[in-house]
Amino acid sequence: MLRLEGSVGLGSEKRITGRTRFRTPLLRAGAGVGKTRLALEVAARRAGDLPDGAWLVELAAARTGADIREAVAAVLELRDDVHAAARSLAARLTDAVAGRHMLLLLDNCEHVVEPVAELAALLLRAAPGLRILATSQEPLAVTGEHSWPVPPLDLPEPGADRPEESNAVRLFVARAVAAVPGFALEPDNAEAVAAICRCLDGIPLALEMAAARVRVMHVGELADRLDDRFRVLAADLRGVPARQRTLRAMIDWSWGLLTENEQVVLRRLAVPADGCDLPAAEAVCAGEGVRTEEVLGLLGRLVDRSLVVHRSGRYRLLESVAAYCLERLVESGDEQRVRDRHLTCYVDFVEHADPRLRGHQQRLWLDRMDAEAANLRAALGHAVRRDGADTALRLANATAWFWFLRGRFAEARRSLDLALSAGGDPGLRTSARAWRAGMALLLLDAPDTESQPVLRLYEMGDDPAGRARARWFVALGKAGFGDAEATFDLADQAHAEFRTLDDRWGTAAALSVRAEVALYQGKPDRARADAEHAATLFRELGDSWGELQANVTLGDLSEFAGDYDAAGHLRREGLRLAEQLKLWNEASKMLARLGRTALLTGDLDRAEILHRRAKDLAAAHAYQRGEEFAEVGLALVARRQGRLDDAETHLRAWLDWCRRWDGDLGVAFILAELGFIAEQRGDADAALTLHEEGLDYARRTGNRRALARAFEGLAGAHALAGDHRAAARLLATAAATREAVGIPLPAAERGDVDRITTAVRQALNPAALDDAFGQDVDPTRTSEEDGPIPCPIPAKAP
Repeated sequence: MLRLEGSVGLGSEKRITGRTRFRTPLLRAGAGVGKTRLALEVAARRAGDLPDGAWLVELAAARTGADIREAVAAVLELRDDVHAAARSLAARLTDAVAGRHMLLLLDNCEHVVEPVAELAALLLRAAPGLRILATSQEPLAVTGEHSWPVPPLDLPEPGADRPEESNAVRLFVARAVAAVPGFALEPDNAEAVAAICRCLDGIPLALEMAAARVRVMHVGELADRLDDRFRVLAADLRGVPARQRTLRAMIDWSWGLLTENEQVVLRRLAVPADGCDLPAAEAVCAGEGVRTEEVLGLLGRLVDRSLVVHRSGRYRLLESVAAYCLERLVESGDEQRVRDRHLTCYVDFVEHADPRLRGHQQRLWLDRMDAEAANLRAALGHAVRRDGADTALRLANATAWFWFLRGRFAEARRSLDLALSAGGDPGLRTSARAWRAGMALLLLDAPDTESQPVLRLYEMGDDPAGRARARWFVALGKAGFGDAEATFDLADQAHAEFRTLDDRWGTAAALSVRAEVALYQGKPDRARADAEHAATLFRELGDSWGELQANVTLGDLSEFAGDYDAAGHLRREGLRLAEQLKLWNEASKMLARLGRTALLTGDLDRAEILHRRAKDLAAAHAYQRGEEFAEVGLALVARRQGRLDDAETHLRAWLDWCRRWDGDLGVAFILAELGFIAEQRGDADAALTLHEEGLDYARRTGNRRALARAFEGLAGAHALAGDHRAAARLLATAAATREAVGIPLPAAERGDVDRITTAVRQALNPAALDDAFGQDVDPTRTSEEDGPIPCPIPAKAP
């Protein structure tokens, strides 16, 4: 008899119905979340199990204990007996429920909690078979109470494939269909509907109000206008109490039940963005009449009243409550003071956190910084608006390493630009400019016009620590692109300065960059020594990010030497560290490198899966370097599988990008691969053109492995064109070039060389082969133009 017709299930009825085995279950939630609807569903489910049924007592209009007793008496149909001795209504109520097995639903108790609790306790003592189900924004605190927080409806994640699986979306669509019969959830409106549900926190009553507006505006327009939610959702809903007819009225009802200090803390809590922890809440909410030691108790009361959500140690407001409280804060004249306290709190926080991102507590402080990212953005914006230039620069500089670790290079650049726009101390500005220059280099979306000017500023100043950090970070941003020798020199200078300063973390960081650049230069011994030293220092310091960087270089060196077991071990460990720290750019690097390991050990299916995972992860985080490396890996897989068209498509997607950003090593590699594809198709002219251009780029790098690959490609092109003597000389030059750096071509990478070698051997007689390799030439030369380098071709393909 209590069931709501046409209701959309909220998903909790069955679980809560089980709780009515307790004598006093309580459904607790803020206004509009659907406590009453849920309670009616539960009561209806239980009514058939209780001989004396379930009874609803609506208490919204009650103001006193007498009102409550009268309301219960009316529902139980108690009538005055003029012939009986005069007895109190409370006593008559206990007589009425004694010996009965029934459920009493006391709805909307939050404004009369104490008298409701008093009557409930009295009735429960008198009637062992009585169950009381209550709804309230705060607990009744009676003996035996079992509180069940009623959450808002579940929400779809941004970009979710099936938003209709969300209960919030289902409710909105059901109510929108009732308002506009032709309405349906479709691909062109699904994201707008999901955005409305998220903006309104999945609060059912707010969703019903919003759905009613579909009569007069498209859902896309409605979603855009919800920043002004109190005006947009101001039209009255019919058939509901006055306190629930508009969004503002709904929150007004809850606000009016608070004490003055509860209101003060609640409106101040609108300033933290996306919530805050207790120390921040105390810093922001205390002052002007509220003592720090009072804040915790007041927060507890607000949590009990379901106006503040407390989860995982953080306090936050639902969006609609936050918008309402911000209006109240502005009205109070307290906004600027509270925002100033918020700024001070988070500058102190980030300056405390920054050094802890480089040691044993790295994971803990990354998580804490993640939780406060929205607060840091809000604090920075306020600092700039308040002309707090130095404060803005301090905050941005201290947050820069966190942005880097999280791969948020664009956010870092925007935030540093914002901080720099306010003026400020020259030393702080130079530091911010250095961070910005490095972030811009990492983004690879504009020419580098900043790094040299900021480095000159440090050279003219007296800040050796800042100069070392700037040189290291610029070198980090340049690694793999541009002039490798100049980048190595920058890292080398930073390393010397960090050692002079006895900065062990800086020393390790500079060594790590130096190792990476040495690898690009084709100096494996230098790269290994620096990477191993960096790994040792980072392990001692407890910096997992640093260990991961060293693993990248050491894994690549193992791969080049053909030690795929060692490479795989280092890369799996690197992936574990990256996933543990949620360093998704680094995870993309490691997935792609594990894909290379799978490729070279013959597991092409797994190689493709790993490279696709790496590419998708890099794309999701706008990490172009990672996308390029992963897609080139997909090209390698496709070529080995004989899918030459697919391989070419993958490679050409990134060729111009590498050219644009002076990624000479990447250009040389891609051109070599495209040249091999042309050769395998039988197009000698195209193969020769591609490999000749690739050789030019390889020469720019000074990397002997790149040069050897170009020579091998040219050998294939000449062999295809019929010039087998030139091909033989080029193969010999390539082999000698690899030997010169102590890294001969591993067996797993000999496919192209063996194919070309077989063609040359079949075309030339032994005397001609001897003639092709018979000249004595300096083995340190790196081009065929310098003269052939003697090196025998194997007697037969291995």
